[in-house]
Amino acid sequence: MVQDLFDYPQMVETALRGVVREALARTAREGLRGAHHFYVSFRTDFPGVVIPDYLLDKYPEEMTIVLQHQFWGLEIGDQEFFVTLTFQNRPEQLTIPFAAVTSFADPSVKFGLQFEVPAAKLQGAATLPAKVAAGEAPEPPRQAAEIVTLDKFRKR
Repeated sequence: MVQDLFDYPQMVETALRGVVREALARTAREGLRGAHHFYVSFRTDFPGVVIPDYLLDKYPEEMTIVLQHQFWGLEIGDQEFFVTLTFQNRPEQLTIPFAAVTSFADPSVKFGLQFEVPAAKLQGAATLPAKVAAGEAPEPPRQAAEIVTLDKFRKR
């Protein structure tokens, strides 16, 4: 069997995470246009994630945020993004590394990406739980986004 010295699956994942980064960067520069809005699920136990303790207690492994009408201070770094959202009527700044993102969806155009976060990189649990919506936003409709998994590109 030939060894993949290029690690194509990792290259594809890096490129697809770049799509998330670019969508958020455009939103930070220009705001959301038209009906576009994002559901971003991420591992709360991933190194570098910064969220308030009460949210970490409520979502110890994974949570979903919605970037639509009420978010502020969206800033894009090289490895993470920062955004302020309101939880229980309190503004809270979140820091989310792109490597912690497990899914990204823009239901307005039926677009979505799903990522695996290796257990070795997590601070806690090794399995991914069901997604939960955070704040006041509803869970995105499952059929609204076409999810592209990295398994499509992996050689079996």
